[in-house]
Parts: sequence; structure tokens; C-alpha cells
Amino acid sequence: MSTIARALEAPRKSYDWLVWPVVLLALTSVLYAPVLKSLVSQWWNDPDYAQGFLIPLVSVYVLWLQRDRWMNSEMRPRNFGFLVMLGAVVLLVGGSLGAELFTSRVSLLFLLAGMVLFLAGWTMLRALAFPLGFLIFMIPLPAVIYNQITFPLQLLASRVATSGLDLIRIPVLRDGNILILPNYSLEVVEACSGVRSLMTLIALAVAYGYLVDHPRWVRYALPILMVPVAIFSNALRIMGTGVLTYHFGPKAAEGFLHVFSGWMVFVVALLLLLACDWLLGKIYGDRGQIAHA
Repeated sequence: MSTIARALEAPRKSYDWLVWPVVLLALTSVLYAPVLKSLVSQWWNDPDYAQGFLIPLVSVYVLWLQRDRWMNSEMRPRNFGFLVMLGAVVLLVGGSLGAELFTSRVSLLFLLAGMVLFLAGWTMLRALAFPLGFLIFMIPLPAVIYNQITFPLQLLASRVATSGLDLIRIPVLRDGNILILPNYSLEVVEACSGVRSLMTLIALAVAYGYLVDHPRWVRYALPILMVPVAIFSNALRIMGTGVLTYHFGPKAAEGFLHVFSGWMVFVVALLLLLACDWLLGKIYGDRGQIAHA
């Protein structure tokens, strides 16, 4: 039996089994220092991914809630985990050489999964599957995918906002993603496409669906429903901007009011998330209680 296996099979109360995980995590921190630095920098500088700071905290919270489950899981180290770790390092090197940030960052998740498998086996990996998998939401989308999503969302939000303004009798003409009002022209830029709220809402829906004891189909339905919720709430913000601009001039929709409206619309989106959960609860008959507590 290897030294690692003997250490991991030591009595849990002695905490000797923590030595190797701590050593490997320390080595991982050194190896991924440049990747983590660029990731945190993007969270700080890119508002679309500011929620990245919260994602690891949610994963840690889930780990704490499930501590009895994973601490009492059977420990059977698997050598296949080493191959997974090796593949993750290959992805890291390839992503670094090709200047592909997404590949380098995703390789960290594969490395963590490989470490769990190598040190503790499949049972432990299944126990930690959600907190590890949830970390994918802290990684920004590749630019090629982001650009494919952003522009259609801009156009869709513009269409919905135009229809809303027509309903409340505010004259507006849409030219692509530009809303032309009698006294001003509003451009629906990338920041107003809804990607920011969409990614955050999907992450929240996934975490909420997991923490609340729902049937599996409800856990899948909630993130899917966040797509129209994000589109509607963002269109509502554009409509509000249009109303303020029409009645009080463009300055009324800038500065503090523009930022404040963003927060208010996000609160509306959260309420819609809870409303979707309530409606789905009516379908399956039991909203459930907080799980893993």
C-alpha cells in the first residue's frame, strides 16, 4: 500500500488524512497562481462577472452543509485520478501557450476533480460533485461564445422594450438596438444586453434549486426559466430608462438613477425567481424544505 493510501485510510479523527490534500492544494495554488490572478482581475474589472467572488463562497457553504456526508464517505483512492490530473495539466499548458484563458481556467476544475478521485475515490467525488461543478459559474465564458450571445440578447431586449413603450403610449422607433425617442436616442449597448443578470440568475437558480429539496426536474427547470426572466427584467430596465428620458430628458436616466435602476431590476428578477419556484411548487405539490441543513 502506498504512503498516500495509508495516510488517507488513517482514522478520520486523527486528521492525518488531511496532510496530502493540503500539500496538493498548496502545489496547485503555486501552479495556477497566474491563472487565478487573471481570473480575480477579471472579476474585479468586468461587471459581467463580478459574481465570481461569490461562487467559491457558495461552494464552501455547500461543503459545510454536507460535511457529515463527505467526511463519512468511503475512502478508496483511484489511480485513474492521476490521469485526470495529468490531463488537466496538459489543458493548462495548452491553454497558456494558445492564450486561451477559458481552457486554462477550466483545467483547474478538472485538476480538483482528479485530486479528489486520486486521493479518495469515486464515492467522495460524487459527494463533492455539486460544490466542484458549481465553480464553473466563476469562469467567464469564452469570447467567441460571449459575442454570439450578447448581440442577439441586445436585439431581443430592444424589441421587448419597444413593445412595452408602445403599450404605454410613448412614441418610439427601433433601429436595430437603438431606440429613437422624440427627444433622445437610446442605444442598448453590451452592458444592457442582459448577459450580466442572466449569468448571475442562472447561478442563483442552480444553487437555490440544489439547496431546496425539490424534484430533479424542478432543479433543471429553474435555470431554464431564468433566461426569459433575465430578458424580461432587462427589457423592463430599458423601458424605465425610456420613460425617464421621454418625460424628464436624458440626464434623468443617467448617473445614479441608471445604476439604481439596475439594482432594482435585479431585485425584480430575484422576486421572479421565487415566483417561478412557487409556480413550479404548485405543479409538484410540495415546495420542500432546506436540504442538507
